[in-house]
Amino acid sequence: MKLFSRITGEGRPLIILHGLFGMSDNWLTHAKKYAAIGFQVHVLDQRNHGQSPHSDTFSYQAMADDLVEYMNEHQLKEASIIGHSMGGKVAMLFACQHPEMVTKLIIVDIAPKAYPIHHQPFIDALKKLDFTTIKSRSQADEALKKDISNFAIRQFLLKSLYWQENGTLALRFNLPVIEANLAMVGEALFDEAEYLGETLFINGGESNYITPADEPLLLVHFPLAHCHTIPQAGHWVHAEAAEEFTEVTSSFLLGLY
Repeated sequence: MKLFSRITGEGRPLIILHGLFGMSDNWLTHAKKYAAIGFQVHVLDQRNHGQSPHSDTFSYQAMADDLVEYMNEHQLKEASIIGHSMGGKVAMLFACQHPEMVTKLIIVDIAPKAYPIHHQPFIDALKKLDFTTIKSRSQADEALKKDISNFAIRQFLLKSLYWQENGTLALRFNLPVIEANLAMVGEALFDEAEYLGETLFINGGESNYITPADEPLLLVHFPLAHCHTIPQAGHWVHAEAAEEFTEVTSSFLLGLY
């Protein structure tokens, strides 16, 4: 599984992993900022997302194995890793299984616990998109609006809209396989998992993905973890509070946190 990536900058390797329905484009602004402070930033499209290959296999283990393959292919002996939501779960598993390959770990708005699945309404809405009649992003947005009232969520999902060679629109993520494996997205990190390296959990104060009650669990799996809450941000904390997010994560990566 050769993952598509966008690489910018020179210096210490930093890998960024997007969340469910996301892709590398979501993180390009942040990548440029990290590159400016001395990092070579690899922003990946994970399997079944963006421009990376589609596969019937979709699991955290498969995505962690993809990351091993990617680092070996690019001759990266170790790297710092930022993972958001689903990408955070991949990063946690990878760090616990391959600690020697991780310099520093940043997990964005996700805990190593199990979560109830709440994505089915989005999938149902996306499945209704008829690209034989929808010929523009604005038409796709109008169609989604019937089921998804939140403008920001619609725009996030439609970032993956693209033109195929035959002149029709399509979504880059592999919707049928994601739906078939949706229960996997909520899985907890395995009980014995432990990473003893420097770790930062950063979350939005208006998100319920990480709560104060989760902090003991974080320390069970990541004994050196720090937790940082950005009060006025939700689940997409890196987009909703970009300046503070960049400042906090940059300080941590540079050893100034």
